[in-house]
Amino acid sequence: MLQRSSKSSPAASPPASAEPPRVGDTLAALRQAQSLSLDALSRKAGVSKSMLSQIERAQANPTVAVVWRLANALGVPLGDLLGAPPPPAAPAITVVPAHATPSLRNPDGACELRILGPIDLAGQFEWYALSLQGGGALESQAHEDGTREHLTLLTGAVEVVSGDEKQRLKPGETARYAADRPHLIRNLGKGEATAWLVVVHAL
Repeated sequence: MLQRSSKSSPAASPPASAEPPRVGDTLAALRQAQSLSLDALSRKAGVSKSMLSQIERAQANPTVAVVWRLANALGVPLGDLLGAPPPPAAPAITVVPAHATPSLRNPDGACELRILGPIDLAGQFEWYALSLQGGGALESQAHEDGTREHLTLLTGAVEVVSGDEKQRLKPGETARYAADRPHLIRNLGKGEATAWLVVVHAL
């Protein structure tokens, strides 16, 4: 660790982070953008006109209470006046690790649904990786009116049942069916069957 010399030296300037936020320029820009005079903002915020003028000319540093009043009067977040950095932009590509992908399983473990869709689309558009052990089945009650499911079989052999209708699938085939009635996906083989399942809810 570096030790400071005992000899006198010019005082170091404080780090940028130690400087108070520059509220004046931001306040002036926001006020002008809303076409507010100093008098108008003074009345709305309950802050004297002379204080506002001093703040905008960087001749006075407002208290947090004054900044709070000004932010409310201007209808902006407190951080906007304090020069808080904007939140980081979302990355162009977001990767969800395999171990972080949530899944649902039947009590007997014969059926697993890995939830691939984001949670904010739940109830609108959902997609899953489905795996069924030999003889396993995914049985569902009716969803809301107009909901449809799209099942693409990857491996194995399954039967899709929607209401009173049923259809067998081979790998590579896709079944599209009404899901606003009781429906069922059943593995007809002894080995594992895998598929992509997309659920499109009625808007």
